[in-house]
Amino acid sequence: MFQKYENNKKNNNAILPRNNIQLSLCLALLLPLFLFGCSSTQTHQSSANATELFNDSYFTPTAIPATETIYELPEGMVNEIKKAYARSGGVVGNKKPVNVWLAEYIDAENGGFEYRDHYTRMASVTAQERAGNCMSLVVLSTAIAEALNVPVKYQDIDVEPIWDRRGGFYLVNGHVNMKLLHRDDINSYSFRGSEILVDFLPERSIRAYRIKQINKQTLSSMYFNNVAAEALVKNEYDLAYALSKRAIELDPYYVNSINTLAVIYRHKGLNKLAEQAYRHVLQLEPENITTLYNLALILGEQNRLDEWQQVHKVLELARIKNPFYYFDMAQQAYFEKQYQEALVWYKRAVERADYRHEFYFGLSRAYWATGDERRAKKNMKKALDLSIDEVNQHRYKGKLQAMMRH
Repeated sequence: MFQKYENNKKNNNAILPRNNIQLSLCLALLLPLFLFGCSSTQTHQSSANATELFNDSYFTPTAIPATETIYELPEGMVNEIKKAYARSGGVVGNKKPVNVWLAEYIDAENGGFEYRDHYTRMASVTAQERAGNCMSLVVLSTAIAEALNVPVKYQDIDVEPIWDRRGGFYLVNGHVNMKLLHRDDINSYSFRGSEILVDFLPERSIRAYRIKQINKQTLSSMYFNNVAAEALVKNEYDLAYALSKRAIELDPYYVNSINTLAVIYRHKGLNKLAEQAYRHVLQLEPENITTLYNLALILGEQNRLDEWQQVHKVLELARIKNPFYYFDMAQQAYFEKQYQEALVWYKRAVERADYRHEFYFGLSRAYWATGDERRAKKNMKKALDLSIDEVNQHRYKGKLQAMMRH
């Protein structure tokens, strides 16, 4: 979910999102307590036809992969996997159950697969790189499971939000995983009924959350919605439109892809089409916060204040859950040299998202400005530890070294 709020602490009513896109991505292993939560409202089936929301005339036709190619493995890999399993029994020929062996082959929880957020790729790419987000992991695992005739079960995990920011958007990562089911085999010792979880996270981390079982078609819809959002961040609107359209065609009741389509329309200046898509979602999920955010923006811009006020009552509670709201307040206070006030806001941001490196970097700068060098160094070290990209790591190392020399 990409979200954008106006940064204006003087007028809270002006704080509205620019864009909101719901994704099914994943989360880092170090965050077992902060998972993803979509709207918990029940989906209401609607007679409205989602295909009526499409308007191809505003976009240049763009080729996208066929749905079945998402799950295709590199040439020769299927035979290699089958041979590896056949050899796993050794001389005696007693093999592990194929679902158990396959889970160990993937080895996602123990580092056999590198986690990369915002990196949704089809099975052929993921198989070569052994890296991606949880959608990439599930797609790859599906492809291998199909090669070995292992039955599977897909799960959409209804958990609390992890906030991120990318390309001018606020992002809430989603989570999807799968289970490899038991299959009877000759010459394998049996754990009848066993279900093996394939996930970056240990099963205990998600046990307390509501789990919705989905089918492969919905999973494919989620995949196309993910890559549509990634294209949108890069301003590739024609590609994003084609991908979101495919997602909706695969599952017209997966409302996140309809919301993505609406955001694409917004970026093209097609507000009427965007509102039509938002209202379609609200027919399916009347309290979908993602869509209410975006609809409120349109209503506010068009001075439809009575409608806006009704929506805003719901949104006000959601706004204060966004840690970047507090981060933006902290940044504004810091640059106004209100350092004590900045510290208060940075701390509130950390309380809601203690996994964001930039929050600790902000804390470090504010502490340094107030003369608290010990806490400044401590928080700079924390920012460095949480950062995963080389640019920020180099930046934080330089800052920390300068602090140590002081």
